[in-house]
Amino acid sequence: MSWKTSYRSFYYECAPEPDEPTLLPHETAMLCIDVQNYGMVLSEDPAERARWEPFHQRMRGTVIPQLRAMQALFRDNGIDVIHARIACLLDDGRDRSLSQKLPGWNNLLMPQTAEASQIIPELAPAPGEIVVTKTTDSALTGTNLRLVLNNMGIRNVIVTGIYTDQCVSSTVRSLADESFFVVLLEDCCAAGTEALHQRELEIINMIYCHVMSSDELVGVMGLS
Repeated sequence: MSWKTSYRSFYYECAPEPDEPTLLPHETAMLCIDVQNYGMVLSEDPAERARWEPFHQRMRGTVIPQLRAMQALFRDNGIDVIHARIACLLDDGRDRSLSQKLPGWNNLLMPQTAEASQIIPELAPAPGEIVVTKTTDSALTGTNLRLVLNNMGIRNVIVTGIYTDQCVSSTVRSLADESFFVVLLEDCCAAGTEALHQRELEIINMIYCHVMSSDELVGVMGLS
């Protein structure tokens, strides 16, 4: 199946196939969300390490190499690559949103200068590329990214990164609410489990974004 028929939720299982979008390079940017050092650390607890092993396999085997290749392709074609990372501006984290302060896995206390909060070397920003630091799940709500995109004349945002069902989804929804046309690259994203990843793609596809593979996007945009 193609992107036009894949990842259909209950609401859209009978909907007609969407039209081929027009994604002009000067109106399009790639947004890379939260692929940071903290997310790639292997747990010292054997049980936790085993539980997260599928995620790390997907990241190392699919997401990181595919996203790195897409970043290079966008740069070669003069299309902007923008980066968002989650970190707190104050060392004690008082500036974080409530969702980042509640007890549990999502309680991240990462000062912006900490090693854990830096983007992984394989996907590091190229010189001159925009990097926004967010203290919320959504890269749009938690930064001035909305203003920056509007100032740049960007209408289409290609979203990548982690985690599909959390910061990626939150950003996709915010972008859609602000009337940006959003494409989510399914092979450049990951969630804690494959089931969570697949389910979230179905939930947000066709209403908040269009889910495509990298190859499908390359074909739509005619990149080489």
